[in-house]
Amino acid sequence: MDSLKEILIVEDNPANVQVLAGILHREGFEVSVCLTGEQALEFLATHPVGLILLDVNMPGIDGYETCRRLRESPAMRWIPVIFLTARTEPEDIVRGFAVGGMDYVGKPFQPEELLARVRTHLELRRAREEIAELRSLVPVCAWCRKVRSDKGAWQTVDQYIKEHSAASISHGICPDCKTKILEED
Repeated sequence: MDSLKEILIVEDNPANVQVLAGILHREGFEVSVCLTGEQALEFLATHPVGLILLDVNMPGIDGYETCRRLRESPAMRWIPVIFLTARTEPEDIVRGFAVGGMDYVGKPFQPEELLARVRTHLELRRAREEIAELRSLVPVCAWCRKVRSDKGAWQTVDQYIKEHSAASISHGICPDCKTKILEED
């Protein structure tokens, strides 16, 4: 399953969960539900999701603390969190962004607006992941095996490794090359 199609609803009100899940299911999303922030953190430790819809007022840790803890985990740091809450005072909204929320929607909400925000944040997440993947590519010349640096300069693999890691380099001859060398003699 495409984890970007999975949305986690963290909400303790069954009626709100039912409405949200219905809207998301009709749009083709898979939905998981947690009733508390603690449950959400446990669930997310083993279940990748594309996006989280997070209420603020819940038993146990509130949505703000849940989001703050999510941002501490490298594996969960970039999951988009949309706060979906009745707390809509400016200081509530600012606090939501300060703890790592990427959007803030007040209750009651308009389904079309919520879906537009969900789609937008999923597209942004997909784009961020594609950019990260492209950044992890290392261009290597197919002929001479030099590597192009981030600044566009071509350098030997040894130079590139020395500049981009703490690895030490040792040299040797692999069995294939050893065979070729011995055959040439």
